Amino acid sequence: MSQQEIKTILSKKIKEIDKILEEYLEIPSSYEKVIHEAISYSLFAEGKRIRPILMIEAYRMLNSDITGVKPFAAAIEMIHTYSLIHDDLPAMDNDDYRRGKLTNHKVYGEGIAILAGDALLNLAFETMIQGALEHNSILALQAMKVIGKAAGVKGMIGGQAIDLLSEKQELTFDTLHYIHEHKTASLITGALQAGIILSGGNSEQIERIKAFGYALGMAFQIQDDILDQIGSEEALGKAIHSDQKNGKLTYLSFESLEIAKEKVRYFSNQALESLAYFGDSAAFLIQLTNYLMNRSY
Repeated sequence: MSQQEIKTILSKKIKEIDKILEEYLEIPSSYEKVIHEAISYSLFAEGKRIRPILMIEAYRMLNSDITGVKPFAAAIEMIHTYSLIHDDLPAMDNDDYRRGKLTNHKVYGEGIAILAGDALLNLAFETMIQGALEHNSILALQAMKVIGKAAGVKGMIGGQAIDLLSEKQELTFDTLHYIHEHKTASLITGALQAGIILSGGNSEQIERIKAFGYALGMAFQIQDDILDQIGSEEALGKAIHSDQKNGKLTYLSFESLEIAKEKVRYFSNQALESLAYFGDSAAFLIQLTNYLMNRSY
């Protein structure tokens, strides 16, 4: 499958995710109008939807009826979007653009941006709880626990905290590896793991998908570091060299561009090896991994 073909398929899947997200956003009253607009502004800002797509495709390897996974796919994108809104704030990365648009706080102000992020995080868990109640499923509770941990202190927030504390500090490669593992790979792994859990997968299948998620997440973040150095603002939809501006070290702070590219290939190959366990059912995830390895945005 060519890069253009996978891009076309992804475009269709992104539209599917957008429809799912719309299902879980209630029509606001007049009092909630501004905060709802702020939420929608970032949630529907033409994101890649990688995490919900990964969750649904992992689920589909074992179960073709995706009804049970929909609220969790919506929730993982809400969590990811809230993290981006907060990540862009002046107290964090202080970015002006995200996904080719002004960042949330630049449009609605810092206070509303903080509340929009908070609201998305709360809505994510409300949405998952509703899904668990509707299906009366212990598997849904297990998936919620995985997602909560992946997004929390032992996952994404933990990685973000160390990333923030490390600005303009002497940073070791081990610390950078910790940040990449927790800030990026954790939520990707959690999305995949939740998909397999919800589909009724066994312990071996869960471990294999975790290994895939970890390797894919590491490749994804190193590729992000590369693109921040050599990508274009037009393709990325945000400023380049932002990490350097904020005094942050990246993979390229320790290794050459060629070694960084080799590491992307290494982790991508590790991801593909883990997927081999699932056979033909993993065909799309294999294509997606190859696509992400060569992405320019």
